[in-house]
Amino acid sequence: MSRGTGAGYDRHITIFSPEGRLYQVEYAFKAVKASGITSIGVRGKDSVCVVTQKKVPDKLLDQTSVTHLFPITKFVGLLATGMTADARSLVQQARREAADFRFKHGYYMHADILANWIADKSQVYTQHAYMRPLGVAAMVIGVDDERGPQLFKCDPAGHFYGHRATSAGLKEQEAINFLEKKMKNNPSFSFEETVQTAISALQSVLQEDFKATEIEVGVVSKENRAFRVLTTEEIDEHLTAISERD
Repeated sequence: MSRGTGAGYDRHITIFSPEGRLYQVEYAFKAVKASGITSIGVRGKDSVCVVTQKKVPDKLLDQTSVTHLFPITKFVGLLATGMTADARSLVQQARREAADFRFKHGYYMHADILANWIADKSQVYTQHAYMRPLGVAAMVIGVDDERGPQLFKCDPAGHFYGHRATSAGLKEQEAINFLEKKMKNNPSFSFEETVQTAISALQSVLQEDFKATEIEVGVVSKENRAFRVLTTEEIDEHLTAISERD
């Protein structure tokens, strides 16, 4: 049998190739990029912002039903990039876990605990033949009492890290390169700078100027710890500020 790709090692999720690769897990990463969506997350001095494209595939669809931003608890939000059906399944399970956590412990689940749970679940999905990895990269945001704003990214393999800024999806690497330069010059953004940096990063890598209805923006801050999605009017104000600045 050939030792290369296509020798049957991609037929089964729990079988390593001789090179030590799990092809099905790699395909899950490709599924995230195949969604054609790019997402950005930026953590500022006292806030966190996540931005993603909002593509409505059919003119007859109700635009309000198309979203990649999901509140998990009142204070923790999740941005899912990848397969929407997988994302909704993950969100439902995460909400159930967060509700159980609050019932047992008497306080809301923090962002780092949720990110850890999502990563653990994703990792288990890579070990059993009756499961497949979820084709979703999840960004989890919240504000911690001790550590302040938090931004985590969980991938289909079960990896999760805290980030100052990150990206997921189609043009992930280009966005990360842009963010590295931005964060190097000014690592402590105000709320407005955090939101505008995230939006301008998305505009830069996709090389287009968005309308307020073409993107989604989710934020949390020390001032208002509740996770919320910005309205089109608020997004329009930030887009105007970016165009005037540039």
